[in-house]
Amino acid sequence: MFGRGARIDAVDELDRAILRELQSDARRTNRDVAAAVGVSPSTALERTRALRRRGVIRGALLDVDLGAMGRPVQALVSVRIRPPSRAVIEEFRDWAQGLPETLGVFVTTGTADFVLHVAVPDNDRLYAFVIDRLTQHTAVADVRTSVVFEHLRTTRVDPVAQD
Repeated sequence: MFGRGARIDAVDELDRAILRELQSDARRTNRDVAAAVGVSPSTALERTRALRRRGVIRGALLDVDLGAMGRPVQALVSVRIRPPSRAVIEEFRDWAQGLPETLGVFVTTGTADFVLHVAVPDNDRLYAFVIDRLTQHTAVADVRTSVVFEHLRTTRVDPVAQD
């Protein structure tokens, strides 16, 4: 459950440059990426393929406007589970991830075992999600909900330079 991300092989300066370009627009052509980082298209393609093979690049996601999708209300829902056993935690994690309202599931330490990022059409649906769905799950001991007024995301992550 913890430590799922494996340590990756060193990412050199060329890999970092390719990652910067692809994170700004994952749909860029290989030729455009190669020109931007100053290498041949064949070099850029081989490096990109190697990053995929090593698991550094895991895919590309489509960023959608939640309001346009009919889900403008977002919330972070902290959930405490009882009893706190691996089986119960894993079952709840998988169940919560499968809910249509769920955008993300964070398994955490501290006062909450989970933080769920959810998006719903309105406050009535948020209330129904928390009261009718979450609190009805037998493992849920406590729920705390915070409505998200604004969600700002970092779309670019730079690798940590190796010493």
